[in-house]
Amino acid sequence: MNPAQPGVEILIAELGYAGFESFVETEEGVTAYIQKEDWNTNILDDIQVLNSEEFNITYTFEEIEQTNWNAEWEKNFNPIVVDNICAVRAPFHDKFDTEFDIIIEPKMSFGTGHHETTHMMIQHILKNDFTNKSVLDMGCGTGVLAILSEMKGANRVDAIDYDNWCYLNSLENVQRNNCKTITVIEGDASVLRNKRYDIIIANINRNILLNDMEVYVSCLNKNGMLFLSGFYEEDIPIIKTKCEKHLLKFEEKLERNNWVSLKFLN
Repeated sequence: MNPAQPGVEILIAELGYAGFESFVETEEGVTAYIQKEDWNTNILDDIQVLNSEEFNITYTFEEIEQTNWNAEWEKNFNPIVVDNICAVRAPFHDKFDTEFDIIIEPKMSFGTGHHETTHMMIQHILKNDFTNKSVLDMGCGTGVLAILSEMKGANRVDAIDYDNWCYLNSLENVQRNNCKTITVIEGDASVLRNKRYDIIIANINRNILLNDMEVYVSCLNKNGMLFLSGFYEEDIPIIKTKCEKHLLKFEEKLERNNWVSLKFLN
């Protein structure tokens, strides 16, 4: 891509609108990921920057085979400590002298704490009162946020993900951390009918958050807290507008490498 800036930022924004879920900036430009079932060759037709005379952009695409990531992860994964309070580590790492110690094996799942969005969500959980609260971890990935919610005192936690790998991995990690109050559910926002929560955690991506916001709000108890992440600084206006439309009050923003996480109150 030439020029790289602001080309990369524009391209990421447009790909996000088109349904791409995650991005890795490289020396050449950006690698973007989308679920196989959401991909078709025509999806790039609406990406205006690809046809702009201001930028010279070439691209290729390939299908990534399902892989058991354990071996690769063990070779490269280092434990993390968030705010000197919460450690996220693998079973083969030594225990940390922290208040909260979470053991995770991600396999095909997202959410080891290394990604900026998961890191910020952990910070939110650490800073807020979860005692005797009912909690929804939407798009739970490895289940790390659900596990920390229980450790923080939540008395009922639903961990939901539509991806079967994430569902199975969360079940394993919940058992690995001896959790008692977490129910892992395979599905999307449609499974939330008639459910109510004091706290909702949704670390997904901007498009899904916007699409499912009405469902989240319908499930959130009065004076409840909503934590959102999975989007960029430039996405904040559209996220805030959607939340304020449903009478949610903006409370706090965390930022990490242009990724953001927002807290709203009902």
